[in-house]
Amino acid sequence: MSMTGFGKSTAEAGAKKITVEIKSLNSKQMDINLRLPYAFREHELDMRSAIGRSLERGKVDVIVNVETIGANTEIHSTLDVAALAAYKKQIEDASAALGIPAPADWYSVLLRFPDTISSTSPEAADADQIEALDKAVAQAVENLSAHRRAEGIELEKFFAARIATISSLLESIEPFEAERVPRIRLRIEENLSKINVPDYDKGRLEQEMIFYIEKLDVNEEKQRLRKHLQYFLETMESANGGQGKKLGFIAQEMGREINTLGSKSNHAEMQAIVVRMKDSLEQIKEQVLNVL
Repeated sequence: MSMTGFGKSTAEAGAKKITVEIKSLNSKQMDINLRLPYAFREHELDMRSAIGRSLERGKVDVIVNVETIGANTEIHSTLDVAALAAYKKQIEDASAALGIPAPADWYSVLLRFPDTISSTSPEAADADQIEALDKAVAQAVENLSAHRRAEGIELEKFFAARIATISSLLESIEPFEAERVPRIRLRIEENLSKINVPDYDKGRLEQEMIFYIEKLDVNEEKQRLRKHLQYFLETMESANGGQGKKLGFIAQEMGREINTLGSKSNHAEMQAIVVRMKDSLEQIKEQVLNVL
């Protein structure tokens, strides 16, 4: 499953229409940013707990909007008519005393004065509204999870293609690896022939050449890389969820073996193949950050 997704749902309770939108991005842990109307603040901890259990990991933004439907529109701010009248009287008196005209737009002037608008806090949501909110959250989470699953299928195809590419490149190394040892041996012998050296121990030289060539052997790295590639595929196919971090660790181990192959290759064509393997691996590392 991907950590990227979006889900939306609505529910109604009496004259209230509740809309929940949830968006998630990748993150190392669960990080919930919740925007909730004041009337539902007492239910915030329960919501966070439910969302965290369902989504496990990711940077999650949750927005809850509440609308009043029908004719029962609630108003939580009121005009203080007495205060407006008092301010208007003072302005008219000042206008007469100073000989300046009264304002053309009274409302824009009067509403700037303090205490002309009073606000009341909305009442806490009732049981029906809380139930509707929980229903909308659960459905939005399910819709987001469906989006995550769809994104995860595309990620799986992406990873499988890159793993196949690395595996194919690994096999293409073998012909160059076979010709590498005779080439190294020939180069050493040619360099020795250019040096004016009297008699030397050819047996000892052979031992040193074998030791040197063994240090360049990459069979162990190739075997370990094959195992890592297979393990990556097996982990993707596992029924257990939350494998993103594990896939990231496997990709790191793959990188170590590929880097060692490059340092030991001592062959232009092999090094070019290793560069292409690194390119595919970097694409895997970039996208594995999105895996749950």
